[in-house]
Amino acid sequence: MQTTLQTPRGVARVLQFGKVAVAAALLAGCTTVQTPTKGDPFEGLNRTIFTVNDKIDQYAIKPVAQGYVFVTPQPVRDSVTNFFSNIGDIYIAANNLLQLRIADGVSDIMRIVINTVFGVGGLFDVATLAKLPKHDNDLGLTLGHYGVPSGPYLVLPLFGPSTVRDAFGSLGNYYVNPISYISPSGLSWGLWGLNIISTRANLLGASNLLETAALDKYSFVRNAYLQRRQYLLSDNRRRPQELPSYDEEAPLPKYDEGETGAAPGAAGAAAGTQGAPATTAPASGPVAATPPQSASAPEAASGTGTPPLDLNGGPETQIPAGQLVPPTRFNFPSFRLH
Repeated sequence: MQTTLQTPRGVARVLQFGKVAVAAALLAGCTTVQTPTKGDPFEGLNRTIFTVNDKIDQYAIKPVAQGYVFVTPQPVRDSVTNFFSNIGDIYIAANNLLQLRIADGVSDIMRIVINTVFGVGGLFDVATLAKLPKHDNDLGLTLGHYGVPSGPYLVLPLFGPSTVRDAFGSLGNYYVNPISYISPSGLSWGLWGLNIISTRANLLGASNLLETAALDKYSFVRNAYLQRRQYLLSDNRRRPQELPSYDEEAPLPKYDEGETGAAPGAAGAAAGTQGAPATTAPASGPVAATPPQSASAPEAASGTGTPPLDLNGGPETQIPAGQLVPPTRFNFPSFRLH
């Protein structure tokens, strides 16, 4: 050790070893969480990688995406998005067929053919105009479809949130995607980079909302990712949801018309007797007292031939259909029921 320190090269090696040891100690300290969340046993390490990814995005990827949005017109950006989306349909179709979702797989193949032929190589999304739905599928979901558990939550360097199952499934996207087989390799990596910048540019609004709304960005992203993956594995997965249409207003109920089956002459008779005397005496028998009617209350008497009302509970008490006349002793207003 003494001989090593006598040379400048030996001192440099010791200093370099010390830096590595300090960095390892700091990383070990960051990877310990006293109470890790259930399903996230590597939360300390995941948070460290998440912070590194966030800094790389903040100082490198996001500024490039903002510059891409600034210099590129919206129609051109849409065409770039459609181009990579059309290539991604190959991966989606393959996984739908692997899951024996034949109808969805055939629909995805039709989307590829239509957009490639009539959409100028996928620059225009003609298949959506033809009412062909776009699905969402990958190898991780295929493994989950056949019962493979997701495993612990992982944050991959540069790739972001994932799980053990999804991290293994993401390899399938590389080998199925035709961009991986383009020669020369520089053009292939250039297209991969353009795809990343285009995807990040489409997420600028979502990232700005995340930065202002989330108190803990790591927990928010983790929960959102796991909930979405669980939803895609549910019964409603990868199928376009039919939402209710709010364009057409439902007709309002008509409260001025009587119910079906009520006495047809009840409403008309009540309307025809407006302005009639408040007290009516029959040909024989006691006189039935009728409560005075207010200006807004309907007339209590019914049409021609209706017996008078005995509001004191006598045997002559009869209430016409659709009306209710309370006793006068309570001085309640009259109501018309439908």
